[in-house]
Amino acid sequence: MGDFTFYLDTGWHHIISWNALDHILFIIALSAIYLAQDWKQVLVLITAFTIGHSLTLALSVNNVIRFNEKWVEFLIPCTIFATALFNFFIKGYQPKSLRINYFLALFFGLIHGMGFANSIRFMLAKNQAIGWPLLGFNIGLEAGQIAVVTIILLISYVLVNKLNIPRKWWVWSLSITAIIISAKMLIERWPH
Repeated sequence: MGDFTFYLDTGWHHIISWNALDHILFIIALSAIYLAQDWKQVLVLITAFTIGHSLTLALSVNNVIRFNEKWVEFLIPCTIFATALFNFFIKGYQPKSLRINYFLALFFGLIHGMGFANSIRFMLAKNQAIGWPLLGFNIGLEAGQIAVVTIILLISYVLVNKLNIPRKWWVWSLSITAIIISAKMLIERWPH
C-alpha cells in the first residue's frame, strides 16, 4: 500500500503545487465557462482529461510511445492558449455548444500526460507493475483537479450568481489571464 499512497501523493502534487502552474492554468481555462450548477459536467470534463493523461502515461511507461521532451513542454502551454482562446468563441454557454470541450479535454490530456511520462518512468522500479502506481497517481491527480475546480466554481458562484457580474466578464477574465501566462510560457519553452 506504500507504493499506492506514494503515487497518490505524487498525483495530488502534480496538480497542487507551484511547479504545476501549467496544469492549473489548463484546468482554469477548461472550466472557466462553467458555473457552480454545472459541477457534474465539469466532473466529467476533468475525468476525460485524466483519462487522456493516464493513457499517455501508460503507453509511455511501457515504451509504446516516446516524445521529445522539449516539444512536449512547448505543446502544454499551446493547449492552455488554445483552450482559453476557444472560450471567446462560445455563444450562450449551453450544454450542446460545450460538448466539444470533452474532446478537447481528452485530447489535450494526452499531451499533458506526455509531460509527466519521463518522470514517472524514472520513479518506477525496474520491472515494477504499473497498475497500482498508475491508479494511485490518477486518483491523486483527479482529487487535485477537483480541488482546483471546486475553488473556481465557488468563486464563479459568488461573482456571477451573487454579485451579478456578467458571466462573459468572468469567462473572459480567466481566459485572458490564461492566454497571457501561457503566451509567456510558449516564448520561454520554444524548442531550439
